[in-house]
Amino acid sequence: MTTALSDVRPVGERLRAWRQRRRLSQLELASEADVSTRHLSFVETGRSTPSREMVLRLAEHLDVPLRDRNLLLVSAGYAPVFEETPIEEPRMDSVRAALRQVLDGHEPYPAVVVDRFWNLVDANGAAAFFMEGAAPELLEPPLNVLRLSMHPDGLARRILNLAEWRAHMIDRVRRHVALTADASLAQLYRELRSYPGDVGEAIAPPPGHEVFVPLRMRLDGRELSFFTTIATFGTPVDITVAELAIESFYPADAGTSEYLRERAGW
Repeated sequence: MTTALSDVRPVGERLRAWRQRRRLSQLELASEADVSTRHLSFVETGRSTPSREMVLRLAEHLDVPLRDRNLLLVSAGYAPVFEETPIEEPRMDSVRAALRQVLDGHEPYPAVVVDRFWNLVDANGAAAFFMEGAAPELLEPPLNVLRLSMHPDGLARRILNLAEWRAHMIDRVRRHVALTADASLAQLYRELRSYPGDVGEAIAPPPGHEVFVPLRMRLDGRELSFFTTIATFGTPVDITVAELAIESFYPADAGTSEYLRERAGW
């Protein structure tokens, strides 16, 4: 969790921090949320206590993550409204089934489900080769796919364009930290940057790959190339569901597709 529910700062202070993080002026947010600038100013300075509905409305327009909306509600004196259901609970059966359908449907290409820290939640059989040859400690739960891919004892030693791939992935984590202000995610960002190698600013992809940054790696003496897509649930009201993401790997060339199909016995 970004901050414990018991760590309560004034709701106005929290709302102001989120507004500034989104680089919105009071006038811009007030206009978007259909409230007066004066009232928003009073809320941020603590001169006025917002209603529960007002907190949720402002949080919606600020695109605040669900777990942090609970913190805003608690800070304003209201009960949290968003639940966080463990993925293994029976009420999550339909969610797990949907994830499994997507994963299985993506075979023979790799796909993984991760949480907000990029910890592995589930994966299809084709993703197994990402873990081959990695140090055992990197495979212990919770298995973090970013740590696995960028650690010197993980997938990094098989990635052919490591500097390029790491630069873009670390920049991706940096942007998530900026969006969420999550202290644990910031710690992961610092860890990833500490690994040996070039982790400068993201660089332009090489000629021929202008539309995406490929993951190029060597496996079984073959050079493979992938691009990825990310899918999330469209209308989540549960924190766990809101923080799940499916990352699907697609072959970026015919040779990679042929190899994966041969590997799967297709």
